[in-house]
Amino acid sequence: MNQDWRFGLARRLLLVLLGGLLLGLVTGYYGWSMALCLALYLTWLLAQLIRLHAWLKQHQPDEPPPESHGLWGEVFDALYQLQRHEQRSRSRLQAVIDRAQESTAALKDAVVVMDSHGNLEWRNPAAEQLLGLREQDAGQPVTNLVRHPAFKDYFDRGRYQDPLELPSPVNERLTLQITLTRFGNNEHLMVVRDITRLHRLEQMRKDFVANVSHELRTPLTVIAGYLETLLAHQQDINPRWLRPLRSMEQQSERMKHLLEDLLLLAKLEATSYPSHNEAVNVALMLGAIQRDAQSLSADKAHQISLEADAQLRLKGDEMELRSAFSNLVFNAVKYTQAGGQIRIVWWRDEHGAHLAVADNGPGIESKHLPRLTERFYRVDSSRASNTGGTGLGLAIVKHVLLRHQGRLDIQSKPGQGSQFSCHFPPGQIAADTGEPRRHAEECD
Repeated sequence: MNQDWRFGLARRLLLVLLGGLLLGLVTGYYGWSMALCLALYLTWLLAQLIRLHAWLKQHQPDEPPPESHGLWGEVFDALYQLQRHEQRSRSRLQAVIDRAQESTAALKDAVVVMDSHGNLEWRNPAAEQLLGLREQDAGQPVTNLVRHPAFKDYFDRGRYQDPLELPSPVNERLTLQITLTRFGNNEHLMVVRDITRLHRLEQMRKDFVANVSHELRTPLTVIAGYLETLLAHQQDINPRWLRPLRSMEQQSERMKHLLEDLLLLAKLEATSYPSHNEAVNVALMLGAIQRDAQSLSADKAHQISLEADAQLRLKGDEMELRSAFSNLVFNAVKYTQAGGQIRIVWWRDEHGAHLAVADNGPGIESKHLPRLTERFYRVDSSRASNTGGTGLGLAIVKHVLLRHQGRLDIQSKPGQGSQFSCHFPPGQIAADTGEPRRHAEECD
């Protein structure tokens, strides 16, 4: 193609030169004749350029390029072919976009597209019904249109692994679930679902568990009281009944702990933030938990060590944090073989505050790790009777950490032990009493 183009240009220049020579033979002025022919050829080229420029600047989408011949005719034809190809590609792309928008518009879930700065670019009709976003809101920050502190915090935080639930700004009786995803050049795609029915069902479940747990406390207290009275007068009881009575007392105590854990979970789920927000001396708390763990260990003779930054305090509810941390330590005592080692470390670094509880117990298979924080989930159901646990400990830990902006990380290998780590962001640290530093020996 390049050779044809060059051959055509060379041929036209040769014709111009021959024309100049012939004119020179007739007039006798070869130089002027050559200059005149070249000037005429250049004028023609300039005229073609002007026609091309005018067409590129003013032409309509379906207007063909101007007619010409020779080299410029080929240029105009090539431009026309490119124009048609671009129009066909644009039509196909527009058809895909229209189909995607039509299918998205038919969704009952709201779909919102935002640019890298969080400004509204596009939304489907459901976004107006659930969020109140209108067509004239295009170009405005979505955080200004969806006025809710939880949504702004969720958007600014930039961690979108878990969805956000909040009431609809249009109708407070509706509960929405918002999921954000980054795509392209740091743009945002937001999908909003109406989960009012699921939210009501979940609330009914929570209320049922809380009410039943509360109502069971009174009859259980009566039963436990009579059992205690009977066992206090063992000399008056037939010896054959002592073993069943002690077993009943043990099971009633276990039921009492189960009800307490269920009520605590119901309380944790009832609100999003701790009722008390104070500076908690975690090092002092861990010291008390360590002493309780030594008592729980009893004949197992566990080696329980504590390394804690005494100056590091955490903002939150002391009772809730004590419940979460003691669950982790007591679990390590229950499931670690006699003579085993348990290490408790509390430290801070540039990422925030951290608590690690590590043991060299039997460990847990990787397939169980994602489900450990589920209610009543057990790696081995036979261990329930041996440890006396309720199966709610790690669920309580998870909810307490969520309420304190923290997260739980579990690492375990069969035969090598387990480590349960709690991570809190810098904003949860009560006071800056020193430079951020990493503990000299973190748990492995």
